[in-house]
Amino acid sequence: MADDDEPPVAERLTLPDDADDEEAAAILAAVGAHVRDSEAAAAAEAAADGVETWDGKRWAFAGRLEALGGRGGRVPRGAPTDAWTASGRTDRF
Repeated sequence: MADDDEPPVAERLTLPDDADDEEAAAILAAVGAHVRDSEAAAAAEAAADGVETWDGKRWAFAGRLEALGGRGGRVPRGAPTDAWTASGRTDRF
């Protein structure tokens, strides 16, 4: 699993210069499926442990923050799981 200090996958991902629209869409679909599968596995593991986490909700919350304040940041795994508390710490994401 990626460290919280790593930039988001979208910032690290590059497409081949010669990729056409169909190839780019296929790459995006594969990466999206991988991210969803990873988040689902982490959420299932956390649910088995009975611990509430941001897994499976991090990108949706970042999207809400971006829509409201113009800046969306990925929620670190160690952030408080209460959305109100986390939204007060967005300057640190």
